Amino acid sequence: MASAAAVGGALAVGAVPVVLGAMGFTGAGIAASSLAAKMMSAAAIANGGGVAAGSLVATLQSVGAAGLSMSSNILVGSAGSALGAWLWGSKKKAPSSPPPESSTGAERGSRAGDDPPGPRDVSPPNDKSSAS
Repeated sequence: MASAAAVGGALAVGAVPVVLGAMGFTGAGIAASSLAAKMMSAAAIANGGGVAAGSLVATLQSVGAAGLSMSSNILVGSAGSALGAWLWGSKKKAPSSPPPESSTGAERGSRAGDDPPGPRDVSPPNDKSSAS
């Protein structure tokens, strides 16, 4: 479980710059014709022409340009560790032996490995005598 948590934390911290770069939040600014450019345009229209400081677009651009701070890396890594442990570390293993049964084969009237008995014939008896 510890290895799943470590992998999850590392993936989370490593994925942030990759995902932001793919969205268009780069160190050189917002990439033209990207999702980031569309987000910036929508934020500017909603704000009357400018992007507000502290808005989602401004924060993502700051992280895309400078990266995450140490405390943010710790926070993202912790969340990724928890998610990794939850996803990969909690898978239950199959039992190595079948669970004990409440009754023995002799009590059930069958032997181990036998198929269960089939349906019983519940049709009424044929009272008609056969004419030959």
